[in-house]
Amino acid sequence: MGDKTQNELENIPLEQTFEMLEDILGQLEDEDISLEDSFKAYKEGMTLIKACNDKIDKVEKEVLKLNENGELDEF
Repeated sequence: MGDKTQNELENIPLEQTFEMLEDILGQLEDEDISLEDSFKAYKEGMTLIKACNDKIDKVEKEVLKLNENGELDEF
């Protein structure tokens, strides 16, 4: 993944962000990972989790619901 900034992560699709998280989890599960590399992977994972949360929050705000009058309202 490299050290991507929060702004760079905004342009990556949510599905790809999840795939990147899965890769990091795989690295962390490796018994041969050094302590330094595990901290780096953890930091990258936390950045990805924040990006995922931000994307999900944005989508939730855009979701429309049908009110009792049959009109669409923002969620």
